[in-house]
Amino acid sequence: MNNNIQEKELTGHKNGFAALILISLAYIAAIVLMIWGAANMYGALGIAVFVLSLLYLCLGWIFYLGLKILKPGEALVLTLFGKYVGTLKGDGFFFVNPFCTAVNPAADTKLGQSGDISDNGKSKIATVLTAGTSVNLDTSIKNKKISLKVMTLSNSRQKVNDILGNPVEIAVAVMWKVTDTAKAVFAVDNYKEYLSLQCDTAVRNVVKLYPYDVTENVDTTGDGQADDGSLRGSTELVANKIMEEIQSKVAEAGIEIVDARITYLAYAPEIAAAMLQRQQAAAVVDARKLIVDGAVGMVELALERLNEKELVELDEERKAAMVSNLLVVLCGNHDAQPVVNSGSLY
Repeated sequence: MNNNIQEKELTGHKNGFAALILISLAYIAAIVLMIWGAANMYGALGIAVFVLSLLYLCLGWIFYLGLKILKPGEALVLTLFGKYVGTLKGDGFFFVNPFCTAVNPAADTKLGQSGDISDNGKSKIATVLTAGTSVNLDTSIKNKKISLKVMTLSNSRQKVNDILGNPVEIAVAVMWKVTDTAKAVFAVDNYKEYLSLQCDTAVRNVVKLYPYDVTENVDTTGDGQADDGSLRGSTELVANKIMEEIQSKVAEAGIEIVDARITYLAYAPEIAAAMLQRQQAAAVVDARKLIVDGAVGMVELALERLNEKELVELDEERKAAMVSNLLVVLCGNHDAQPVVNSGSLY
């Protein structure tokens, strides 16, 4: 197998209608000549015409094998006795060497939610799991055409440990297309399964570099400094890293990664409840901190206003008692029940 083979587009073969007409006229002529030869079997010429016409009627159908029809976004990789001769691209009716064979090792492999070419909707489909991805195998007649459209690979959920060792579940949708049909066919055994495996590997390699949520003293960029990167807060950044990781692996297979998006992200079920309690506790602490900051500001304002108005003079002990009472009232979970002092303040 030659991995350095370059794609060669075949041009000047959009003569399918002319070839169809000529082949059909040749068949009609062969029938007429065979009838004439049968009527003149007593002469050498009649016998020769009859034999040649019969031979063409038996073998002339081979020329029909050279007729190829392509719709927009389709391509055919052709080989002649094992040698790569070129790729047909573009929509149209083509005629090529009838002995050329279309090659597509991934013809019967259909990735989940992929826009692969299909002969019809009645083909039998068998579902298997390949590298964590749902793969449908078409058991009908193989379609050797290669789709050049942008297709979607929707990976199933994977359980991966983040940088802190917490198990998370993540699913990624990858948009991709074939850009070099020769590499896709000859550089790897099955470019669709190869892509699926590389997607799963890239997700694992990237996810383990990030915490699920923002965590202090964690370096996710590799520059030696802590940052705020996380799977939940930096989904765009993580998706771009996954896309770059996949592209670096599948370029040799003639595949271009158009885009990648995280479609599902959550803690694994076994730790989801504990992490929810942790998030709730962090939220309660943050709320209490905000309440205390506000209460302290209100106490300061109250003391300043009392001093400005000179309504009452308080010593340090009474100020401490007032601050304590105000903080209890302002920071308490329940409504305060004040006790009215009917005697002297002192």
